[in-house]
Amino acid sequence: MSHRAGLLSAAAAAAARVNLLLLLLAVLFSCSSLSDGVPEFALTKIEEGDIKDESGKEPLPEDDADPEDLEVFYPTHQWQTIRPGQAVPAGSHVRLNLQTGEREAKLPESEDGRSETREERRRKRLGKVDVDANSFTSQELKKALAKMKESEKAERKAREEEVRKKFRPIEQLKEEFEKLNVKMETDYEIMVQLISKFNSSASTLADKVAALYDLEYYVHQVDNAKDFLSMGGLQLVIEGLNSTEATLKEHAAFVLGAALSSNPKVQIEALEGGALQKLLVILATEQPLPVKKKALFALSSMLRHFPYAQQQFLKLGGLQVLRSLFRQKGMQTLHVRVVTLLYDLIMEKLLLEGSPQEEQAAEKLHQYEQVRLVPAVVEQDWCAAVSALLGAPEHDTREKALKTVSVLMAFCGERYRRDPALGTALSLLRSEYEQLAAQEQSEGDTDGYFSELLGSVNTVIQQLR
Repeated sequence: MSHRAGLLSAAAAAAARVNLLLLLLAVLFSCSSLSDGVPEFALTKIEEGDIKDESGKEPLPEDDADPEDLEVFYPTHQWQTIRPGQAVPAGSHVRLNLQTGEREAKLPESEDGRSETREERRRKRLGKVDVDANSFTSQELKKALAKMKESEKAERKAREEEVRKKFRPIEQLKEEFEKLNVKMETDYEIMVQLISKFNSSASTLADKVAALYDLEYYVHQVDNAKDFLSMGGLQLVIEGLNSTEATLKEHAAFVLGAALSSNPKVQIEALEGGALQKLLVILATEQPLPVKKKALFALSSMLRHFPYAQQQFLKLGGLQVLRSLFRQKGMQTLHVRVVTLLYDLIMEKLLLEGSPQEEQAAEKLHQYEQVRLVPAVVEQDWCAAVSALLGAPEHDTREKALKTVSVLMAFCGERYRRDPALGTALSLLRSEYEQLAAQEQSEGDTDGYFSELLGSVNTVIQQLR
């Protein structure tokens, strides 16, 4: 019995050892399965604060370690021990070796059972990039990064140099502007300087003429003309009409006409300053044609839309002065200007009479009633002087004459009907403009200039019947 009991005891002990071995294998298999199921992740730093490296020294704390100095773990198809501080690439299989207590890693298996190479995994993530990371050390990677930074710096410097060639630096521009001594001046300041230059006894004739030439540009603006009046420039220019120098009188009249245009305040001041009398003297006496042109321009600017000035013009015999220009030699270019002025003055009153009678318009119409322009035109035989311009070679002169004849028809109708020369001139004009208008229409211009002139001729002919 004792021998049998010993055998049973030995068998039980052997069975216990086998069970312990099976339990240990199960634990190992479970740990290996868990390590194979670890998901892919970015570079993983092994934190083993209590594990020493091969030299027996404790690794640096995580805060003191330089991230660029971390050693990268390069997995293979075999399990390898991960040293402290190494970074494990994403996708690697990691496990804990229970026998040694160390962490191990290797490359993952591919779908066909073989281990995926580093190149295959990198191709999956990066496409066509064929860089083998195993061929570079951390120092080589640092050098490559430094070269990339140097290359980027060189490219940026090249771009800056290219921009610098196209554009001058702001410092250089500032220096150039300082050398030019650029200073912005207002129109008022410029006119003050020009008036001072014109009025200075030290200025030459050329200086005075240049000052007047520049002033004419500025006084075209209504506000500038008012400033010109307030600073005494208008009276200086009016006095310049008395100059013995023809060129000075010419430019003084030019500035005066520019300042008077559509500026009632300046018109009143000029009339009270004696400008009307001085202009009529220039037109009535022997003067060069350019001087009389500018004087007629100034006179027209003063009379338009200013009935009181028109009334004074008639009292001073201004209409006779203009009529004398038709008898002077070399003044043909002024004839159409005079006729245009008469047409404008007559039409002003006619248009005002046909407009609604507002309070302001009624007052102005009362002023125009004091202007007896049309009776003076008929009395001084302006009817014949105007119709004679129909024989001029210029189409512009004919146009102005046709319009004025049509306006004067109500006052000169009997005179025109007894004038055979007028009928002949109108017949010739109609024949000429019929041909020119037909040529315009053949070219596709149905409302051309010559068609309008033909209409004016037919209107006058119709009025004579």
